[in-house]
Amino acid sequence: MTFKDGSHTRSRHKLLRTGVLLSAAICWQAGRAEAPPTILTIDFENWVSYVEDSFDVTRRAVNPGVTPPTASRNFNFSVSIADIVAVNGQTAKGVIASTSRTVRLLTVPNAGAAIADTARGSIVVYGYEILKSDGTPIGSIMASGLGGGPPPPGAPSPVTNGNFAITGGTGAFLGARGQAGLAYSPVTPDVRSASMTEDPGNRRSNGGGKQRYVLYLIPDSRPEIVLTPNGPAVAHASDFALVTAAKPAAPGEILSLFATGLGPTRPPLDPGRPFPAAPPAVVNSPVEVTANGRPTEVLAAVGLPGAVDNYQINFRLPADTASGVATIQVSAAWIAGPEVRISVQ
Repeated sequence: MTFKDGSHTRSRHKLLRTGVLLSAAICWQAGRAEAPPTILTIDFENWVSYVEDSFDVTRRAVNPGVTPPTASRNFNFSVSIADIVAVNGQTAKGVIASTSRTVRLLTVPNAGAAIADTARGSIVVYGYEILKSDGTPIGSIMASGLGGGPPPPGAPSPVTNGNFAITGGTGAFLGARGQAGLAYSPVTPDVRSASMTEDPGNRRSNGGGKQRYVLYLIPDSRPEIVLTPNGPAVAHASDFALVTAAKPAAPGEILSLFATGLGPTRPPLDPGRPFPAAPPAVVNSPVEVTANGRPTEVLAAVGLPGAVDNYQINFRLPADTASGVATIQVSAAWIAGPEVRISVQ
């Protein structure tokens, strides 16, 4: 059966077929190296930083209008909230929420700043919660560190500001680590500061700034197309025969591949539980299959019934795929796996 767009619509293509290919897909695993870094570029809008300028809790979050804060001083506390609107150029949803303590560090301080061997502006804890454009949760990423000042050594080239360590994640980003920073770009102005007396329920209507953060993410795992003794587990969906040089794929054909590392599914399962046959366990994260670096049409991405961390993806090879050898690559939650090669007639 094929599940178009993650739905439960059945077609003439069988989801499973017992035999050598399925056995190999579940049992044969290549040696798995540590997942390489992934770059996530996250764009935010309606960014407002609510400055703690009143210790009277009855006055907080009650003013419906735009309320500029009183002048900021060293050691001030603030809470920032913004909407995630895109990840790596793809439409997304979600939120970033952070807490910040202003700590102006300067090598030659002015009045009220702190002397230090580096220049920074704040101590910050971030939480990014990322959703698909339809509102399906993907996972969260936590980061903390020092705001302002230059990026750390080894940061991606777009990063111009901030020094944050990725301290973990949930969902598709479970166990992630790495570093993050701010990239100033045409999406600025960056932040609107407000008094904590302002009602954050009006944040979008009152307006805020735009930000772009770049995350150098080292995932705990990555998607990988299973390798069988006879080559990558990419099959003809019509009969589940392995795609080989003797039986190559055809341009425009629907193929099925078997992979690991695609992450959580819906309905949710307890960790370590095998995937059910019904309802199908649909992968939570956005899944992409590319052929020769170009996106294909992904028809379904589900957990294999009875298996743990083994998935089937049905996809259509582009009609204009050139004959010869094609590279196939899978990504989930923008985390890409290694390429494999198949024959195309």
